[in-house]
Amino acid sequence: MERVSENGFNERLGDHLRRLRRQKGLSLLDVEAASAKEFKSSVLGAYERGERAISAARLARLAELYRLPLKAMIPSDGGPAPAAATSGIALDPGRLDASDVPEARAVARYVRQVQAMRQEWTQGPVIALRATDVRALAAALDRTPEELVRRLDELGVRVG
Repeated sequence: MERVSENGFNERLGDHLRRLRRQKGLSLLDVEAASAKEFKSSVLGAYERGERAISAARLARLAELYRLPLKAMIPSDGGPAPAAATSGIALDPGRLDASDVPEARAVARYVRQVQAMRQEWTQGPVIALRATDVRALAAALDRTPEELVRRLDELGVRVG
């Protein structure tokens, strides 16, 4: 698989997000109002121009706001559609936090967000990510779910 630069991906994603917003007949200010200022028009504009990266959690929230499935928020690369992860995975948060590999740090941030959303305040030895989490995280890291799982195995942070 050809690697895409982060800036190139952000620009493609931004163009795609702008198209989706316009298809919904919304202006930047409409989205700001509909989200009760959760998505400021200036920040959403920066996402759409590819000047700012959007987190997987924010992308998922924007998908909810647009009433679209999360996978619709990711631009097609023109190739075959990625195979969907069929199950969740278990990760060791301690190993993730101890890693200095950028991908592991990104996954650790996502795991902390999942823990906060689920109100799991104590950090146990294992956290389960659902298949939808795996797909969202893989998309945010510009990988297929299968590639992400392989990478997590290489990093030694997956349990089971």
